[in-house]
Amino acid sequence: MYRQPSGGTRHYAGFVSTLQEGSVREVCFALLRELGLTTVFGNPGSTEMPMLRDFPEDFTYVLGLQEGAVLSMADGYAKGTGRATLVNLHTAPGLGNAMGAMVTAFHGRAPLVVTAGQQDRRQLASEPFLSGKLVELAAPYVKWAHEPTRAEDVPAALERAYHTALQAPRGPVFLSVPMDDWEAHVPAHAAREVSYRSAPDPAA
Repeated sequence: MYRQPSGGTRHYAGFVSTLQEGSVREVCFALLRELGLTTVFGNPGSTEMPMLRDFPEDFTYVLGLQEGAVLSMADGYAKGTGRATLVNLHTAPGLGNAMGAMVTAFHGRAPLVVTAGQQDRRQLASEPFLSGKLVELAAPYVKWAHEPTRAEDVPAALERAYHTALQAPRGPVFLSVPMDDWEAHVPAHAAREVSYRSAPDPAA
């Protein structure tokens, strides 16, 4: 569990950030840092580039050559560390390539936060190239699949995905993020304190 320090100040790795607002990208990386999700497994494409611009130096991006391998590496990392792990895939083709490994992660209850870039929100009505029904594709083999309706909702959706992945029974979750959302200006988002206890405390 992670607690926001008083005064709206984030503390991590000996550094103090007073972020009050910023782009969705800046706010989400601050949130990911607070949650301890600083290792990212991925195989990105053009729809993920806005997220990865100015990638933080204190984060590690583990690049794989194929999405099934990427998700499998993240699965093993999550189980080995006991922590939720972030996965970054490329829209519908990348998610499709990863679905076999997603089934394995689902049945193995690996706490993965899987993201994929969606095409620009302003273009979706015309179903352009690189758009897709990502939520519907992932939904059968994740605990929760979602695409925020507004850019402002992305940080809260990312935090919900993290907590959902860790709550019993653990398992992968999926978040589709339109590529233009990352540049939108939003307020800072502080992580909530959430209990993962699924039974009474035996010591109580």
